[in-house]
Amino acid sequence: MGGKPHRILFFWHSIGNKMLTFLSNLFTNLNLSDMETCYKLFRADILKEIYFKERRFGFEPEVTSKIARFPGIRIYEVGISYYGRTYEEGKKIGMKDAFRAVICLVKYNLFDRKFKK
Repeated sequence: MGGKPHRILFFWHSIGNKMLTFLSNLFTNLNLSDMETCYKLFRADILKEIYFKERRFGFEPEVTSKIARFPGIRIYEVGISYYGRTYEEGKKIGMKDAFRAVICLVKYNLFDRKFKK
């Protein structure tokens, strides 16, 4: 955490995030610290080869599942500064999005093996 102040997030959102990250790591054999980070950087040539279907919050588990299967890439995590919003400030994610993320993790890791265009 360092010596700087940080914003305290909702407890159940943190637990949900940890559970989704655990499930993602279980399926992908990665060791990510936060699957739902919302900050991802890719080389354009790799992204152009991947077929994406999801919109909204299903995109995070889909892209993580597909990138993990992409041959010959290296995945790095880099620390970022992030200050989560409250619902009053525009936070939109909710329980239905968590359920959708679980469905997407199962779908894209067990059933939908097509990831290249």
